[in-house]
Amino acid sequence: MRSEPAALAASVLWPQWEVAARVGALMSTRAGGVSQAPWDSLNLGMAVGDDPAAVAENRRRFTALTGAQPLWLRQVHGCAVVHADAARLAAEAPQADAAWTDEPGVACVVQVADCMPVLLAAPGGRAVAAAHAGWRGLAGGVVEAALAAVCTAARCDPSQVSAWLGPCIGPRRFEVGADVLQAFHQTPDSADARQFKVGAPSDGAPRWLANLPQLARERLTRAGVQRISGGIWCTVEQRSRFFSYRRARNGGRLGAFIWIEGGR
Repeated sequence: MRSEPAALAASVLWPQWEVAARVGALMSTRAGGVSQAPWDSLNLGMAVGDDPAAVAENRRRFTALTGAQPLWLRQVHGCAVVHADAARLAAEAPQADAAWTDEPGVACVVQVADCMPVLLAAPGGRAVAAAHAGWRGLAGGVVEAALAAVCTAARCDPSQVSAWLGPCIGPRRFEVGADVLQAFHQTPDSADARQFKVGAPSDGAPRWLANLPQLARERLTRAGVQRISGGIWCTVEQRSRFFSYRRARNGGRLGAFIWIEGGR
């Protein structure tokens, strides 16, 4: 399974969380690929202007670390969730921002470059999911929708599900306006300081610093999830390790994979 060079395996993020041994999960960084600047080097995004041959090689290298077949999504910052199975792999990439599977050997994949990847695993590895959660997706309920799919498939309670929050734009860098507060049913006068810290005005308009990991944790907690890990990396500040759309709009995309190993 770990057939790729040790340098690539060492550069990726391997989630440290409480899940069954048959659950595989990992997240890419910038390192270990063949793309040239500004997509250097392990860009997994096909729609960012990079050489398609380079992206294909990057995807091949990264996928080889998993031993699973990935379902790539056409992400639109929505809350649609699809079932990742062998039949879906042979069809056109679905338009969705989350995927779940209970089929071993099929990887749920989301791509990010400041938005947060959220991985979910049911007890015993009976079902897993990956969600693309920027502020629009979080406000729209994409994480809750993915969680519901996992719980239905695994016949489990949310309290039995483990969640991992991947790298995203951090709370010192995510400047937002009142529209984002409104999306989370908050107002400038009553914004939750744990989620939105008052920032310096930009062009005369009030601004806030949004805490995406905290928003995700609180939504997961309200949904009943008790085991939540990760959410400690900032894609903007860790320039050499992660791509960031806000920092460099013509950069690449990271990928978060989760799958079930072995037979049923």
